[in-house]
Amino acid sequence: MTQQLPPVLDDATRQRNLTRMKRWAAALLVVAGVVFLVATYFEMTYPWVGYIRATAEAAVIGGLADWFAVTALFRHPLGIPIPHTAIIPTRKDRLGRTLGTFVQNHFLSREVLSTRLRAMRIAERLARWISEPENGRVIARQVASGLARTARALPPEPMRDLVRDGIVGRLQAMPVAPLLRNALSLVRAGNKHQDLLSEAVRLAARAVDENRDRIRDKVKHESPWWVPGIVDDKIYHRILLTVETLLDDVGGNPEHPLRAKFDIAIEQYIDKLQHSPDTIARAEALKQQLLADPVMDEFADWLWDYLRDAAVSRAEAPDDGTTPGPIERGLASFGQSLATDPDMLAKLDDAIVERTTAIVEQYRTEVSDLIAHTVAGWDPMVTSRRIELAIGRDLQFIRINGTLVGGLLGLILHTVLELIRLRG
Repeated sequence: MTQQLPPVLDDATRQRNLTRMKRWAAALLVVAGVVFLVATYFEMTYPWVGYIRATAEAAVIGGLADWFAVTALFRHPLGIPIPHTAIIPTRKDRLGRTLGTFVQNHFLSREVLSTRLRAMRIAERLARWISEPENGRVIARQVASGLARTARALPPEPMRDLVRDGIVGRLQAMPVAPLLRNALSLVRAGNKHQDLLSEAVRLAARAVDENRDRIRDKVKHESPWWVPGIVDDKIYHRILLTVETLLDDVGGNPEHPLRAKFDIAIEQYIDKLQHSPDTIARAEALKQQLLADPVMDEFADWLWDYLRDAAVSRAEAPDDGTTPGPIERGLASFGQSLATDPDMLAKLDDAIVERTTAIVEQYRTEVSDLIAHTVAGWDPMVTSRRIELAIGRDLQFIRINGTLVGGLLGLILHTVLELIRLRG
């Protein structure tokens, strides 16, 4: 279980606590002094009072000694410039360098940071935080807003050119034959090419049906002038019947010979895309022709406009807080998957620890110098005051303990001396 740290107090509260403890320590010292004076007065009449006198005397000495030691840290006792007093104001710069070196060696070392970072289990915390829908929604809104602002600020023409150059450059560097071969192999393996053929047949049949008049006019136009019109009609009907019959047979018969020939043609083309230099060259030339076509410019314009409008629309869309968007769903899914993958969490923690410690090791000397230079720039009295507010209350317990322990030791020593005197 992590130990809970005490709250950080403000300067006013610290000052009140320090003043109160100073009064308690001073009051105890005054009481010891009064008891010493009274006991000294009555000791000749009542010898047993010597024990009280010795106790009070040692308490006063111990309290004064510790008062001097504590005060000498922050100022000259009673304003007297005694050597080796007012240690903090006079040795402020050395303390700053010592503090900076201490932090550098004992807080910013690789071993300390690695142990602490691994104990924090940052990757697991991050995964669980991302998994929360509300957190994912915040991230999504911030990302969308940033993208929208960026999209608005970017000039459209250079961005369209950049999109086009990126697409064209990537496609030009990519051999088209292996890509086309793999795509056709995948379609062939799932027998989807026959579905494509069926769809092509259906479209062809529809095109024939919708263009009957054009076919009739084409037959009449191509026929010699001396052929009678009735012959043209018979030719037209014969062509139409033959085409429609063929399309119906191919579309309705999975075992049609044309489908088998289509299978063979696909397999042969796949093989040529792998082994035929001419086929590979023709495919590459066709790709270059497509990339050089003006339609690529239109596609780049459309793609940039679509991306920009999508980013702006996502950022400006009202958030009803109920239906998660694609970014939120993706973040939540990623976080849930990451949280249940110990190996990935361990790798992510390793990366975080390695990167963080590397950065800290690179700049920890600068951190030490920053502490030293910052402390060196403080006013000596202000520095002394800040440190006294931070630890002065605890130092007052030293005064109190010195008074009490001194009194106890005085009583013990007086008792021992009295025993020795009685035995002698």
